[in-house]
Amino acid sequence: MADIKAQVEQIKRGTVEIYNENELADRLAWAAKEKKQLRIKLGMDPTAPDIHLGHTVVMRKMRQFQDMGHKAVLIIGDYTARIGDPTGQNTTRPMLSGEQIEKNAQTYIEQAGKILDTNPDKFEVRPNGQWLADLKLADIIKLTSTMTVARMLERDTFELRYKAGDPISIHEFLYPLMQGYDSVMVHADVELGGTDQTFNNLVGRDLQRFNNQKPQIVITMPILVGLDGKQKMSKSKGNYIGVTDEPKDMFGKVMSISDEMMENYYTLLTDLPTEKIKELTDSNKTHPKLAKVLLGKTIVAQFYNEATAEVAAAEFEKVFAQKQLPDNMPEIEISAEPIAAAKLVVQCKLVETGGEAKRLIAGGGFTIDGEKIADANQMLTPKDGMILKAGKRKFAKLKVI
Repeated sequence: MADIKAQVEQIKRGTVEIYNENELADRLAWAAKEKKQLRIKLGMDPTAPDIHLGHTVVMRKMRQFQDMGHKAVLIIGDYTARIGDPTGQNTTRPMLSGEQIEKNAQTYIEQAGKILDTNPDKFEVRPNGQWLADLKLADIIKLTSTMTVARMLERDTFELRYKAGDPISIHEFLYPLMQGYDSVMVHADVELGGTDQTFNNLVGRDLQRFNNQKPQIVITMPILVGLDGKQKMSKSKGNYIGVTDEPKDMFGKVMSISDEMMENYYTLLTDLPTEKIKELTDSNKTHPKLAKVLLGKTIVAQFYNEATAEVAAAEFEKVFAQKQLPDNMPEIEISAEPIAAAKLVVQCKLVETGGEAKRLIAGGGFTIDGEKIADANQMLTPKDGMILKAGKRKFAKLKVI
């Protein structure tokens, strides 16, 4: 029983709420006695192609369960993504096409493997279209009969929109039911999610009871704040660190967070002991820059290795502290024909779209050989060796052909 208590304490670290802790201890004890694996569920809708560090907060908790011998069940919401999760939304989400969803889903498993143990004994992937696509109208009516409108309006976003007179589409009510139905279909013992998923995950408990299954334990994790220090980390908000970011970009983004955010990042994104984190985030004991450098190295090493993390830190010091150019920057082949500044930024792959390029230039974030370019339409003539810089971390060197 002492081992079970230790496991519960390890699982509790960094969590917001466990529904409920006694059930978790009992389920862990049962698994140990019967030599069974618990099934630990995490659902992810492929609404964007990249996983960022905000996603990994929950995935790291899932990895803890795997290390205890249990099985991670990753639900790829290829079907629920077509509805769009209303969580945190003040307006109805646009429904994605099947093609968009499939394209996004392709990279998820590979990226999840950077955090999770993908050994088949400990890892299972299930697209929820396997069962949701086959539901008939009678099945859906039966599913909706398990939930009242009053219960659905307990969800904060629905309640706020209803009181404000903002439209709520009927299909949005189906989302929590479908996510809960996933738990029934995979016989989940535990479901993990951010605090914004609490309502959806508790619906899973209700549906399991309705289907004569033991209700899953729900464990909620804090929402990782994005680089802006204000909003949830999100690719759409541009305040994210992607798990596939280049090491130098990953390190540089970590170095951009405020000192006040470090404790949150250390707790949710590293395995350092709580006492060590307190020491690192106390400016009387550790200089904030040293603490942040260690944080950046630790995070980069998790996705690459320690040697790569050291190189990324050294590059950052050279470029930002000593104001030197990076040793390795992409060399872009280009013709000598005059080109508008915004088009040049896109062609050199410093940003993805013309709109981003225009915003970058308008914000004073684009320079050539150290001189700021202020007009997105300014015609520029490329020359050999020109150094382009976009924002704080992206560089390119031109080679005229």
